[in-house]
Amino acid sequence: MNFFKDLSVPAFTAGFVAVLVGFTSSVAIVLSAALAFGATPQVISSWMWALGIGMGLCTVLPSLWLRQPVMVAWSTPGAAMLAASSTIGSGFSMGEAVGAFMVCAALTVLVGATGWFERVMQRIPMAIASALLAGVLARFGMNAFAAAQTSLALVLLMLGSYLLGRRFAPRYAVPLTLLIAIIFVASN
Repeated sequence: MNFFKDLSVPAFTAGFVAVLVGFTSSVAIVLSAALAFGATPQVISSWMWALGIGMGLCTVLPSLWLRQPVMVAWSTPGAAMLAASSTIGSGFSMGEAVGAFMVCAALTVLVGATGWFERVMQRIPMAIASALLAGVLARFGMNAFAAAQTSLALVLLMLGSYLLGRRFAPRYAVPLTLLIAIIFVASN
């Protein structure tokens, strides 16, 4: 099995950062949607467990089988829409919200399996696709300024750690920044 030949610190780091950003960027929105629908802490814990296991298996198994990176993520815009619709007074129940996610998942599988998604993506100009990605990533950059209002020392430490990491150890800049931030927060 060539699995162990493919393991390396850069590959592990890239995977860790992808999962960290993909999971943590959406968890707050999913939590707010669950709370808006009146989910109990046990239900929320179950959701997070199921999402983690489901996303993990749907990432690991195809990656091993296809021998190329496969990343599975949940729908952040879908969760945001669901959270917003629950607060507008639309009267949706928890069961209806779960049903909406199941229908969305089925449609996503259908579109992916039939090749429709690829055909649609080929028709979108690169400039528009780049602008969409920039719109998603802009939120992360703007959150740093919001965090600086309450935790300026942490934000500056992380920024400095990242810049030094990019200069002296580019492959490990993000995990080193995370480690330094965890140490700083734990010591305070």
